Amino acid sequence: MGILLLVLFITLMAIGVPIAFVIGIVALLGITGMPYTPEATVPMKMVNGLDSFVLLAVPLFILAANLMNSGKISEKLINLALAIVGPIRGGLAHANILVSMMFAGVSGASQADAAGVGKILIPSMKKQGYDKETAVGVTAASSTVGVIIPPSIPMIIFAGLTNASIGALFLGGIIPGILIGLGMMVLVYIIAMKRNFPKVARPKWSELGKLILESVPALLTPFIIIGGIILGFFTATEAAAIASLYTFLISIFFYKTLKLKDLPKILFDTLALSSLSLFALAAASALGELMSYYQLGTIAQEFFTNNVSAKWLFILIIIAFFLFVGTFMDAIPAMILFVPIILPTALEFGIDPVHLGLIVIITLAIGLATPPYGLVLLLSAKIGELSIERSFVAVLPYLFIVMAVLLLIAFLPNIALFIPNLFN
Repeated sequence: MGILLLVLFITLMAIGVPIAFVIGIVALLGITGMPYTPEATVPMKMVNGLDSFVLLAVPLFILAANLMNSGKISEKLINLALAIVGPIRGGLAHANILVSMMFAGVSGASQADAAGVGKILIPSMKKQGYDKETAVGVTAASSTVGVIIPPSIPMIIFAGLTNASIGALFLGGIIPGILIGLGMMVLVYIIAMKRNFPKVARPKWSELGKLILESVPALLTPFIIIGGIILGFFTATEAAAIASLYTFLISIFFYKTLKLKDLPKILFDTLALSSLSLFALAAASALGELMSYYQLGTIAQEFFTNNVSAKWLFILIIIAFFLFVGTFMDAIPAMILFVPIILPTALEFGIDPVHLGLIVIITLAIGLATPPYGLVLLLSAKIGELSIERSFVAVLPYLFIVMAVLLLIAFLPNIALFIPNLFN
């Protein structure tokens, strides 16, 4: 039965059925075939999988990102990024990366970054003489930091699965996210010098000061979120609610770029985007019951115990596995399905749950920019009017930067855990 379900899973994926439905169908058929198990188990597990206060943070952070885009706060951040790095050769590409790092500090989702920033900067880069490949590649690759630099929706899910500290995960994502951004900017500079990409005119000091003052309310958001969680003022879910309220207030009263009549569309878009992740999560919870029935966790633990004796080899296997899974599955269902299976073995090897979370999340972030599932790659390619094949070739050099940082963090964990350890 297990083999048949595996074949069904692969077949449904191969013919293009959305991953959330694939997971749900396999869970339904598998649990229905279990002896003495009522069919109602599937909807019960799906509902229970969503019955979590922590998961409320998912739609709330998405709402904050949508408010940022609709309130044109992302445009303020783009203007500031251009003022800071625009005068460097390849300024627009550098700004693309820098604004993604700024945007990541509010949204917690890479898709919102790719959509919000990409719609503005990809057409601008093309007008300034950048080829489509560079415009799409930089946008897709830099968007991956959206789930690495805190706050991060996948980090919240991982913390819920493992009881790891959300605050420690958030703090642990800061250094890897900055290293990835800086590494991409170095690569952009090398390419820009070879292809003679244009610079952006250096602004006057008065103009730069004005841009900084305009951007301060938006830039305060991550400090409010992370500082509040670390200092114990509120939980991650409450932080997401505060981020949404704060973004709404500064959009209405400070920037005055958002109207009350815009709210219905923003809320509808938030619900539509949230439902994709949450339905996949609910279906994954049901499939998790099926995997427990077949004792996949025990099987995996026995396999690693009998065949893997070195911690470094276990880490490489985990990275390779999630690189593969990330090509056809979103980070949230991937973690729901597989993190409980690998967690006991990781703890046996003495791997800190926060360290494991960073490895898994950065690895799955790469999957966001790889076909066939890669959402940020698909979004960027659509905006840039470039084929998926050419887009993937364009994004590859930047993904090597992410991979290099991932391996650095995997085998030198104190680099990422330096900031969290300061607060212990």
